[in-house]
Amino acid sequence: MSLLNFRKPKATPPTIGLDGFLAGYSIEVMPRTAAKVEDFRALLPEGTRVYIAHIGGTPIEDMVSTARRIAGEGFDVMPHFPARIIADTATLADWIARYQGEAGVTQGLILAGGVSEPQGDFHSSMQLLETGLFDKAGFTRLHVAGHPEGNRDIDADGGEAEVMAAARWKQDFSERSDARMAMVTQFAFEAQPILDWASRLRAGGIELPIHIGLAGPAKLQTMIKFAIACGVGPSLRVLQKRALDVSKLLLPYEPTELTAELAARKAADPAFPIEQAHLFPLGGIKTCAEWAETHGGAATRPARRAI
Repeated sequence: MSLLNFRKPKATPPTIGLDGFLAGYSIEVMPRTAAKVEDFRALLPEGTRVYIAHIGGTPIEDMVSTARRIAGEGFDVMPHFPARIIADTATLADWIARYQGEAGVTQGLILAGGVSEPQGDFHSSMQLLETGLFDKAGFTRLHVAGHPEGNRDIDADGGEAEVMAAARWKQDFSERSDARMAMVTQFAFEAQPILDWASRLRAGGIELPIHIGLAGPAKLQTMIKFAIACGVGPSLRVLQKRALDVSKLLLPYEPTELTAELAARKAADPAFPIEQAHLFPLGGIKTCAEWAETHGGAATRPARRAI
C-alpha cells in the first residue's frame, strides 16, 4: 500500500448560476501585461475575445504586434480605438489598415479614451464612427462604451443626460451599420445600479446588447486605486466599507457576489439586456482567468486543457 496519493485533486465545482453567465466572457489586456503571458491558450477558453487597451503614449507598433501575437494563438482580438489620442482621419485609416493587414483584425472597441483633452481632430467615439472607415474596411464587430454610473467627463453635473443621448445615437448608428454592435461597460461594485441603468436603456429604446464590466480579483488597495482612476461612481462605497473591516482588509476583492446577483437576474429574465461578462484583470491576467474557471466550470476551461 502506497503512503503517497498520486490521484489528481478534484476540480472545484462551478459556483451555482455563474457557469452560464461567465461562458463566453471577454477580457482586457495591454501590450505590457500581455508580454508577461507565455501562452494565452494556457489561461483562456478557446475563442475568447481579447480587448487590447490602447493607453496614451503606447506606440501603434506595440498595439499591432500584440494583436498579431494573440490572434495567432487563436483568439478574437478587439483593439481599442480611443478618439482623443488619434490625430486625424488619415491616422485612423492607417491604424485600421495596419490591424487588418498585419493581424487580421475585424473588430474594435470605439471609445473617447482616457485623456481629458483631445490630442487631435476627434473628441468622441461618435466622430470615429461617422468617418465610415470601419464599415468601409468591413469590420464585423464594433463595440462602444457604456457607463452604468454615469461619466463626469461627459456629464459634469453627475447626471446622465449626455451619456444617454450618446447611447441613443449609437443605437441609431447600429441600425445603419453592417457591423454587429454591443455596449461594453466600465466596472462597478454593486448590482442594483447596473440593473437599474440597463432597465433605463431599454425603456429609452436602446437595444444594444450589454457586456457588463467586472473587475477581476485584486488586492483591495489595488482595486481602490484603479476604481478612483477610472472614475467609478457611488458603488465605490462597497470597497470603502470593506476597507474599514479589519477582517477583510488584507483579503483580495473578488467579484463573485456581484456576478451572482447579475446572473440571478439574467436567469430570472433571459430577455434582460446583459449578454455576457467582460473582465478587467486588475490583479493580473492569470489570477482573473483562474477565478473565471473556478466559478464558470467547463465553459471557462483554458484552451490547452479543454479536452
